[in-house]
Amino acid sequence: MPKGSKIFLPCRSLGYVSNHLPLQVRYIKSRKENLIVTCVGKSFHTYGISHFGLLSVGGLHPEDITAMTADAFHVYTACGNEIYAWRRGTELKHVYKSHRKPVHLLLPFGAHLISVDESSGVRIWDIKEETVFLELTFSNKTFQITTIMHPSTYINKILLGSEQGEMQLWNINNLKLIYSFKGWKSAITCLEQAPAIDVAAIGLANGKIILHNLKFDETVMEFMQDWGLVTSISFRTDGSPIMATGSVVGHVVFWDLEERRVASQLLSAHNGGVTGMVCLPNEPLILTSSPDNTLKLWIFDMADGGARLLRLREGHSAPPSYIRFHGANGHNILSSAGDSTLRIFNTQTEQFNKSLGKASYNRKVSKKRGRSVEDPLVMPPMTQFTSETTREKEWDNIAAVHLGIPMVTTWSYDKLKMGELKLLPERFQKKKINVNGFQDVAATCLHLTHCGNFVLVGYNTGHVDRFNMQSGLWRDSYGSPKAHDSSVRGVITDSLNQLTTTGGSDCRIKFWRFKNKGDSPLSVITLEEPISFFRSHQESCMVAAALEDFDIYVIDIETRRVVRKFVGHTGQITDMTFSPDSRWLISASMDCTIRTWDIPSCQLVDQFATEVACVSLNMSPTGEALATAHVDYLGIFLWTNRTLYSKITLKALNPSDEPQLVAFPECLKESQEEIEDVKEEPDEFLSPEQISHNLITLSGLATSRWQNLLNLDVIKKRNKPKSPPKAPKAAPFFLPTVASLNFQFDLKQPETDSSSKLLIPATLLNLTDFGKMLDRTGESGDFSEVILKLKSFSPSMIDFEVKSLAPEGGGSVEVMLQFLKCIEFMLKSNRDFELAEAYLGVFLKSHGAVVASEEVLRNYLTNIQSCHSVVWNRLQDKLLYSICVLQNLCK
Repeated sequence: MPKGSKIFLPCRSLGYVSNHLPLQVRYIKSRKENLIVTCVGKSFHTYGISHFGLLSVGGLHPEDITAMTADAFHVYTACGNEIYAWRRGTELKHVYKSHRKPVHLLLPFGAHLISVDESSGVRIWDIKEETVFLELTFSNKTFQITTIMHPSTYINKILLGSEQGEMQLWNINNLKLIYSFKGWKSAITCLEQAPAIDVAAIGLANGKIILHNLKFDETVMEFMQDWGLVTSISFRTDGSPIMATGSVVGHVVFWDLEERRVASQLLSAHNGGVTGMVCLPNEPLILTSSPDNTLKLWIFDMADGGARLLRLREGHSAPPSYIRFHGANGHNILSSAGDSTLRIFNTQTEQFNKSLGKASYNRKVSKKRGRSVEDPLVMPPMTQFTSETTREKEWDNIAAVHLGIPMVTTWSYDKLKMGELKLLPERFQKKKINVNGFQDVAATCLHLTHCGNFVLVGYNTGHVDRFNMQSGLWRDSYGSPKAHDSSVRGVITDSLNQLTTTGGSDCRIKFWRFKNKGDSPLSVITLEEPISFFRSHQESCMVAAALEDFDIYVIDIETRRVVRKFVGHTGQITDMTFSPDSRWLISASMDCTIRTWDIPSCQLVDQFATEVACVSLNMSPTGEALATAHVDYLGIFLWTNRTLYSKITLKALNPSDEPQLVAFPECLKESQEEIEDVKEEPDEFLSPEQISHNLITLSGLATSRWQNLLNLDVIKKRNKPKSPPKAPKAAPFFLPTVASLNFQFDLKQPETDSSSKLLIPATLLNLTDFGKMLDRTGESGDFSEVILKLKSFSPSMIDFEVKSLAPEGGGSVEVMLQFLKCIEFMLKSNRDFELAEAYLGVFLKSHGAVVASEEVLRNYLTNIQSCHSVVWNRLQDKLLYSICVLQNLCK
């Protein structure tokens, strides 16, 4: 059995930019450009600084990368106990294996590489030879290494910082401790070389930044930042005496070293700690990265000397919770996450990724306040949204439901921003919500009509309201006083806005007229369990309803009946999607499985499991890919549909079978192994030539091979040319010549064998190859080879071979008898029935007179007649029965 899914193969991941590891900057002389390297888990990305374009994606590691650094030639990454050196970002050049603990610090040092593991073991590697040059061992109890630096102009020296707050300066050429610095009774978190020689900047866990002279062991100056641990330090080298420091809360402080004060601040530069920060050499630019999945480039061109944002590459800072393809080409994915943002991810190039902003109760006020993590105006995360392309150029075309509040927000895909409208019915406004007795009201589901004019919203109170998308005005509600007795879990409309379907936790699905003219629904379907949510397919008028008992029902809204039921999930169903042709229903569940159900056959045809549960999935409108979002993963994963470019045979699976675990698209090596395993399995099911010996089986040959055998004479006469063929022109006469210097004809007579001019045949029978094969069956009685030979002949060849069986055609009566036995063999085996009938007809038509005159052939015809009668009577009874049934049904 193949690993994983037969339909979907891992393709790639979207939305990853950076994580907690610091970014690295490399200057490439051939490009005359700085390249930025960021870590994204099991791989790393390389960006060009000019446009922040993604240049390459690094090699994939078996586990998450624990440390990363770079020089002009290689990018070095540590994964577990091993270290890898990458050339051009993708070519693996060297592997270093010697550590017993995971490596967490790396430092390139000329022709050597210094690495430190979690047990504070230091190894110095020869980069080309991949051998350990020197080795140092420390005890974590007395000196646990937390950071490492090479002081400028200090040849063969490295500076080590520890968790205990002490520092040591070592000569790695002779493994000699040069000096020990007492420290500042706080863990050292970062070390950075200052522009001044002999001076190093030391960041401490208590928030202090120390500028220390290493030569004289004296503190030059000391600063204190108010936000705790110092995560990164960098110095400007373009002439401004500025030192930048990062904090765990995302703030960046710029210190004026001449005046020894704060020059400026970047508050909430990131939503997470500023773990990576580099000032570009001799340029007023600074790069920052953070675990909030962002990479930012700032420029110092403000009037007060402060920095402003110049370029940005970002993804979700919280795992996506709801994703949907937008548009008919399947190139863009809308995604919402726990950070209250709505983003667009392009499946072709990351440069087209866009952000629609963060949901806010007052967008203008939030914009004036700037970046702030604790903004009280930020709305709760979006739990569901809906979009249409019909009116996106004219007004907002996206509506979103937020967690725990009744307000619905609108967004504009065209303008890439949040809309001004807030959809809230009058009964749920603050002035009347207490009077009406409603508490903890929240919108639970919504649906945007295909025309883009109306949005329908369901609430946990049982109400369903319709709003105008352009004006945001309330238009109508369903039911009196409400549509359901409990929370509404799903609402959809058909493509022509004629019918509205709602489902609730009261186990009922109700059908309403879109323009509600009455208080009662048109019809009601009562299910066994409460409904979790709806997913619809507009073109086929089908709705999939997920129930709380993990079952899935498919409802046809035209006939208003349940047409399919799928049972197999063992956990809460999180999302579902239809394939574009509505043949498949793909569902995800908290049991960490993704299953594909074939709707026409009502069977499970494909399933696979992932490491963590899928919370949202959607199929591309073109059917090319499946997009999934998973628990605790910041990215979106794409899976290609193999049925579009290869022949895949799907068979019904047992839902109780344990699905195979499939790695996410970032693990490419495992995916390739799965592809090879799938190819080893037969692509299709081969049916046996004869299902049962009791069944009459046809040959399966084209009708042109046997249907016209009795009419070949008529066809030849019809196709006869009107005029006789013309003789070709006489070819020129050539005499052979003799190979010599003089031109001379070869007039010698050809040599002939004058011993005998008579050819005496071995037998007087002039049988063809087929006749000889038929004659040999007299001893064996096996006609299998004869039948295969006949199947390979064309109709003209069959007619010729049958006519050649008679004595006047070079055959014999014995060969003719063998042919009749071959026909009897075919009739008794119940195989190739139509061929046996055609061959027998040709034989009797050609040799009727010979059969009548020969007693042996005439007597054997009774055997043929009895076999034929048994087969034909049975077949005739079935045909007459079928005709009678059809005639009665058609009346």
